[in-house]
Amino acid sequence: MFIESSFVPFPSEVVLPPAGYLAAKGQMNAYWAFAAGTLGSLLGALFNYAIAVYVGEPFLRRYGKYFFVKETALDRAERFFNDHGEISTFVGRLVPVVRQLISIPAGIARMNLRRFALFTSLGAGIWSAVLVYIGYLHGTHEEALKQAVVTATATKAFLYMVPVLVLLVGGYVAWHRRRQAARAAGAEGAEGGRTE
Repeated sequence: MFIESSFVPFPSEVVLPPAGYLAAKGQMNAYWAFAAGTLGSLLGALFNYAIAVYVGEPFLRRYGKYFFVKETALDRAERFFNDHGEISTFVGRLVPVVRQLISIPAGIARMNLRRFALFTSLGAGIWSAVLVYIGYLHGTHEEALKQAVVTATATKAFLYMVPVLVLLVGGYVAWHRRRQAARAAGAEGAEGGRTE
């Protein structure tokens, strides 16, 4: 999951559903699989974040193709981050392709590390739980654990989560705008007090 969450293209669907399947068979613990998936995702995201902070965007654009970071994918992740702000590090964990690279624009923008870790952990935790649960459900049907079925089920699960995500993001955006407006009003009041 660390590898999947970094820039190396390795699908999480290959890792966590089989762990859920083994948990259903009593050969693994589903809670530990979920915890390992979430922690691995967070560590991989922090790795990408650190690369973006210390190496920088020009290097990634010039040499990223040698490290599986295509410029088009980087552009997509950067647009997603710029359009949605910091909450995109939460939502981005649930969106294929964006998931691996959303940490890079967050690092380039020097997003607050605590908020980055929190949002990333929440998104990665949801995705890990969904994938472990899918594997667990298919635990009694070995033939159903084929890649195509897992991918289709994961897509359906994501589509069911979209309305909840829209509400969460909408609530966060409204709260964030209200907070900025309150700060701006406070700053204007302080400035008016100084001029008097």
